[in-house]
Formats: sequence, structure tokens, C-alpha cells
Amino acid sequence: MVELIAERFNFIVVIILMMTGLYAVVATGNLVKRLVGLSLFQTSVFLLYITLSNVAGGLPPILPADAGYGGEGGHGGDAAHGGDAAYGEAAAQGTDVIYSNPLPHVLILTAIVVGVATLAVGLALVVRIRETYGTIEDEAINRADYAIDSEEKSS
Repeated sequence: MVELIAERFNFIVVIILMMTGLYAVVATGNLVKRLVGLSLFQTSVFLLYITLSNVAGGLPPILPADAGYGGEGGHGGDAAHGGDAAYGEAAAQGTDVIYSNPLPHVLILTAIVVGVATLAVGLALVVRIRETYGTIEDEAINRADYAIDSEEKSS
């Protein structure tokens, strides 16, 4: 049982973060708390994609300096980068090297930037709503809108 939990620890963390974020978005009327919940939910999705992109035994998609492509320098000696020994061993055995796909990481970096920008716009809107209505609670904003609409219809 402990081994099963240890193997799926990342997924457990993702599910906890996802459900916490979803609960914060759905259950609260405070606009800032909703934005925090949305950020938690986004973070859980980022972690899920990074976890799923893990390749068992996969090496970084960087060719070693002794492969003839990088010339002198490459990415250092075996002491600095333990992956060089794995490349050398795979080449000596004549086996194919398994590389991890860098695309999910690049997409997540882009998603993080978009998420931060979206959060900034959301917080700016919350500040503007606070200036206009004097509150950031959803029910109070709805009551104020209803009162304004009913005044406009009566006049």
C-alpha cells in the first residue's frame, strides 16, 4: 500500500491541489479568493502535464560533446553532468538512447506566463470593481446591480 502511494505521490498532490482550487472557485463569493483558487487549479494542471511528460529512463535531449556535433566544450565533463556517462554507455552498447520530450516543459513555461498575465488582469479588474461597488463580495455586487437596474426601470 505504501509503495502504491509512493509511486503515485505526484498524482495525489495534483488531485489535492486541483480539488482545493476548484472548491475555492465554486464555494467562495470573494473575488480575490476565486482568483487564488483559479491559480491553484492552474498550478495543479501544470504539475499534471509535467508529471505525465516524464519518460522512464529518458535523458535530456542534449547531444554530448563527443558525438561530433557540438565541437569542443559541449556541456562539460562527467563530473558536472552525470548524463554524459549514460550517453557513452548507450553508444558503446549500440543501443538507442531514449530522450525526454522537451515540448511539454516549453508549453508549461508559456502557460505559466499566460497564467500570471491573466491573474494580473483579474486582480486589476477586482481593484476596479472595488472602486466602483465598494466591495469584492459576489452577493453584494449582485444586490447593487439589481438595485441599479430596478432604479433605471422605475424611472
